[in-house]
Amino acid sequence: MSLFAKSPHSLPAAQYGGAHKRVFIGMMLASCLLLCLLIVFFVILPWLDLGEIVSWLPAFNRVLGLLLIVAVCWLCLSFVVHIHTGRNFPGMRRVRQVVVRLVFPIMEMLSRFVGVDKALLRRSFIKVNNELVLADRRIVRPEELLLLLPHCVQRSACPHRLSYKVDLCRRCGLCPVGGLLDLRDAYGVHLAIATGGTIARRIVVQRKPRCIIAVACERDLTSGIQDSYPLPVFGILNERPHGPCLDTLVPLDRLEDAIRLFLDIPASRPPVILRELRPQASSGV
Repeated sequence: MSLFAKSPHSLPAAQYGGAHKRVFIGMMLASCLLLCLLIVFFVILPWLDLGEIVSWLPAFNRVLGLLLIVAVCWLCLSFVVHIHTGRNFPGMRRVRQVVVRLVFPIMEMLSRFVGVDKALLRRSFIKVNNELVLADRRIVRPEELLLLLPHCVQRSACPHRLSYKVDLCRRCGLCPVGGLLDLRDAYGVHLAIATGGTIARRIVVQRKPRCIIAVACERDLTSGIQDSYPLPVFGILNERPHGPCLDTLVPLDRLEDAIRLFLDIPASRPPVILRELRPQASSGV
């Protein structure tokens, strides 16, 4: 196999609203170019006229600026190769942390000026993240896997408050929570419903999972991936037939595929969710 062969963990764009990796890669390259220009204007150019006062200062800043530009270019290009191949090269975990925590916020700000839809960029980011999580997949025990869901999966008219005790659900079938409990019971994993980012972080601290499968919208998944890194978070986009944050749906078959993958469940064991009920949400994990 070629060193730069395409990653075998590539996921279909249809699962991410048609978002491709090239959206993320293109915005990352643009952000790195912007960083290089900022280095030129703030590190190199302002000091060029000071040679008459301090002779060594212009040369020092040129060298410093060039080193910073080389570092930015190396970070960007090495991460592109990492995305394309799925291979973990030396130092790639630190590079990924810099991109996730520092470069991606710059990409979001830059997207406003170049006309790239922020939701599309976030879906592309989630797709890239998921493929890298699969490339570095951890086989975990059921008690080490956390399914994290937003409160909007519960039917808005439901009289039972499930955010603090999900077992209060009557499994009436009017929302996805009953199916989520079926998956939890079948595979022995943890299931939690969070009302916001603060509660989600508290749940993660309390449960101490080794891996998280999260279902949410683009914004919440993106912030959750950033907040949780280096803890692996596999993100699944929810379905919003009634708009955002209201009676959202969960692609249960796709969620089950992810559970089976991280638990290393053999294909001979039959799934819990009947696939013929949702042929339009076919697996691609």
